[in-house]
Amino acid sequence: MKFVAPKTVPTHIISGFLGAGKTTLLQHLLTQKPEQEVWAILMNEFGQIGVDQQLITQQPGYAVKELLGGCLCCSSQLPMQIALARLLSETKPDRLFIEPTGLGHPAQLLEQLTEPHWQNSLAMRALVIVVDGSRLHDQDWVAQNLYRDQLKAAQIVVLSHPDCMTIADHQAYTALKQEYETYVQHWIEAEHGQVQMQQIDIVQQPLQRKIQPLLKLQQTQLAAEQLPEIKQLPFHYVEMAQGYIVAGWKLPKHWQFNFYDLLDLLCAQQDWLRIKGIFNTDQGWKSFNFNPQQFNYQSAEESIDNRIEIIGQSAQDWLLFETQLLSCRIDQING
Repeated sequence: MKFVAPKTVPTHIISGFLGAGKTTLLQHLLTQKPEQEVWAILMNEFGQIGVDQQLITQQPGYAVKELLGGCLCCSSQLPMQIALARLLSETKPDRLFIEPTGLGHPAQLLEQLTEPHWQNSLAMRALVIVVDGSRLHDQDWVAQNLYRDQLKAAQIVVLSHPDCMTIADHQAYTALKQEYETYVQHWIEAEHGQVQMQQIDIVQQPLQRKIQPLLKLQQTQLAAEQLPEIKQLPFHYVEMAQGYIVAGWKLPKHWQFNFYDLLDLLCAQQDWLRIKGIFNTDQGWKSFNFNPQQFNYQSAEESIDNRIEIIGQSAQDWLLFETQLLSCRIDQING
């Protein structure tokens, strides 16, 4: 008897910030379904009333499932696992699309769907993030941490509403491509969601992010001990992206730092390509955006955490940097 390997379903995550145009893009992609195939769509609404599902075709050959309430990226995985397993078993689709809420963290969803449990069922395609080109001039909009986290997770960025972009938007778009060139492989400008399936039917690169406790805490772990699973701040991570090394730290927002000590530390770093961070300091919240040509820092809105990321092409003494970073704290007594 000949063994038939189980079919893995090409699976696309279509994500993006609120109102970016995800559903419009998805609607256009669905029109490209070959007549003999069945395509499935799993949609996630943050609220309890689903609207997007009503906008997606209900014709034969399509199967739509909606998850309401919360974010399938970062809330309990169980409802998503059940809904996805049921969708796959009941419809046996030839292609699957997942549209998380605009408030979601698609990198976490991608991490879940590349776990061994799903590898015989799903063939993950490049993560798509939709960005509203007409809002790129809005600094308050693009400075949000969630917006930036979504962009960092993208392998493909689809720029929506390019026909509505101003000169300021075009300038911001050029800067955006430069800023995320270490992450994003493909940029697609799409009017009214007009993207061809072959443009996004690209195999997802394996995730190479490793989140661990702070390096100083790791030193105290016995060599034989397994590092604890990271579920809350603080943590440190290192990831590889297109030949670059990215090291980052996220620290609790109540940790406060001496602004001038922090500035001196960042200015003293060497062999890096970009340093970005936002910190709660004794001078108020401050953001840092360093490239080799410019050291920019300014006052910032209160963030959800302290965070810093360093991009380079070679490994650094990250433990030394972390030790010096933590020595800039001024609230040690208060924890």
